Amino acid sequence: MPRSLGRRMVVASGAVALLFLWASGVALDRAFRHSTEVALQERLEGRIYALLAAAVVDPQGRMRLPAQLPEPRLSNPDSGLYAMVWGEDGYRWRSPSQLGRPFPELHPAPLNQFQLFPLEQGGERLWGLRYTLLWEDHQGTALRYHLVVAEEESSTTAVIHAFRVTLFGGLGVTALMLLLVQWLTVRWGLRPLREIAAEVAQMEAGGQRSLAGEYPSELLPLVRNLNHLIDYVERERERYRNSLGDLAHSLKTPLALLRNAAEQGATAPPLAVTVAEQVERMDGMVRYHLRRAHSGGRQPLLRHTPLLLPLQRLVATLEKVYHESGISATLATPEGLLVAMEEDDLFELLGNLLDNAFKYGHSQVRVEAGSGGEGAFWLEIEDDGAGIAPLDRQRLLRRGERGDQQRPGEGIGLGVVAEIVYLYHGSIQISESRWGGARVRVVL
Repeated sequence: MPRSLGRRMVVASGAVALLFLWASGVALDRAFRHSTEVALQERLEGRIYALLAAAVVDPQGRMRLPAQLPEPRLSNPDSGLYAMVWGEDGYRWRSPSQLGRPFPELHPAPLNQFQLFPLEQGGERLWGLRYTLLWEDHQGTALRYHLVVAEEESSTTAVIHAFRVTLFGGLGVTALMLLLVQWLTVRWGLRPLREIAAEVAQMEAGGQRSLAGEYPSELLPLVRNLNHLIDYVERERERYRNSLGDLAHSLKTPLALLRNAAEQGATAPPLAVTVAEQVERMDGMVRYHLRRAHSGGRQPLLRHTPLLLPLQRLVATLEKVYHESGISATLATPEGLLVAMEEDDLFELLGNLLDNAFKYGHSQVRVEAGSGGEGAFWLEIEDDGAGIAPLDRQRLLRRGERGDQQRPGEGIGLGVVAEIVYLYHGSIQISESRWGGARVRVVL
């Protein structure tokens, strides 16, 4: 069986069509042959009736055939049409067309019944029709007379052969046309699959990102599932790529703190404490990003995490990292405020926002948080730096977008924040702070 779906359909449908045409041809051939034999019998019956009509009565009242016959072919030798009559009174007669041929031994037919039978005479195949009747003479004696009319088989065979040539020739042409039409129909029917293959090839070449063609309703579930699969794979790849970038970005602050402690030439115990704290923090970040990469984002059941403790730890760390800038942070957060977030996500959110505030602020950073109705939580972090232009505020929420090209960075921080906010169905807004710097407001 061909591996090609189109060839398989053409072969299967072609085999069924050829079988149907062959069966139809056999049935038509048998029907025509039967009708030809019926027509032959009717024609021969007419010959017998013509002989009976031409028969004369001799002086004793017996049946005799005249010299002049109504059918000219019966008077011509070897014309292909022959007639014979014999009776109980010893009468023997045969048509002049049978001149020179022996009188065959024939079985009589039942009384008043026509019987068609094959006959061979002188090497020639014939179709014969026999009939038996009772003829009463002048003395009232009933005599049986047997009549046989025969016609050569070649005339009937020629008609049947001509019909078969026409029939099977026509069916052959029909089969070829049907196979061609089926092939064209299959190609037309499978064209959407070829279009899908072409679009997939375009996607492999980077020409497009999804299947965008118009397809039949039967293929729409396949197209939708393929697009969902492609989108899922793309999102997974993007998520892993982002997780690596997030991990690298998260490790910057602990590494900077370690570098700063090493450069200050701190004594062994404080340095050891600092190293232990930051190594533990970096280990937690690695585990968090690995878990996030495998889980795909937000967990279905969330814990309520205290805000103040991670906020104070982050501010203390950043003040050490940016101690040369002399930036001081003000915390305006109520005691015991709980946030419906995973601790790692909250730490990532606060770390990126505070790192930007300390990096771009001049001397002041203010953190304010509170809770609203129905469990809502809001957070504002503002600085006294140069601020963010209104046209750049939405752009900087995308990954890889940077506002200050003079300072080192990858443009990941605000993108990570926007992603976390999106996962928690929140909103983020950038505006101008009270000192003219940047204010970032997060509402969850």
